[in-house]
This record gives sequence, structure tokens and C-alpha cells, in this order.
Amino acid sequence: MIELKKIEESWMSLDSMRDVFRLVQDKSLIKFLDITWHIWLWHCGSSIFIHGICGLICFYLLRKHKFGRLFSILILIWGVLSPITAGLISSIFIAWVQSNSIVPISPLVALCWGVGQTLFGIFLGVTRILATL
Repeated sequence: MIELKKIEESWMSLDSMRDVFRLVQDKSLIKFLDITWHIWLWHCGSSIFIHGICGLICFYLLRKHKFGRLFSILILIWGVLSPITAGLISSIFIAWVQSNSIVPISPLVALCWGVGQTLFGIFLGVTRILATL
């Protein structure tokens, strides 16, 4: 029972999403859970933003195609599923390395890690499709 209370307290001590996206710079990120939370939220936000724009462009360009409209839905679904699965795992590993290095990071560095994951995913996606042509 005591361990469950500690876990609940650690989750309750996380910053709100509004504070993360406003880049509140008044504190450094030291705890593993704080670092993971900040990196993962930035990865989710940037991925959903990029995939949302791509989904809108895809829907606009393929709006008259019978099956082409479905691709925009698939792009939006992938934009949400990707950060939830692979993004969370990579954020956990990045936070594990950062927290074990005992060097506190600022929320701006967490932004760079999160958006960097999205950009790396875009790079992999673009380079892999060219190999199939």
C-alpha cells in the first residue's frame, strides 16, 4: 500500500501539460519521471502537429479520389500511435541516460530531444521510401 502511494505521489508531482508547452524555465529536470514526461509530451505534440498538417494536405489533394481520402485518416492515426508506442520507449531510454548522468537538464533540452525524435522519424520515413522505388 505504501508503494502505491509513492507511485501516485510521483505521478501527481508531474508538471501540467500547459507548463510543459509554455517552457517554464524556473526549474531543472532531475528526476527520471519528469524528464520522461517532458520529452514524451514534446514528441507527441510535434508528431501530432506534423502528421496533422500532412493529413490535411493529403485530404485536400486526394479529396476526389475514391480511396485516397482514407490515406489522410491513416496518416493521422499513425501520428498518434507512433509517439504513444515507439516515442514513449525512446523517451524512457533518453530519460534513463539523462537521469543517470546526474546532470540536470532544462525544459528547452527536453524540447530538443522530443522534437528531435520527430525529425529523426521523418528522416527515416523519407529515406526508406526512396529505397523502395
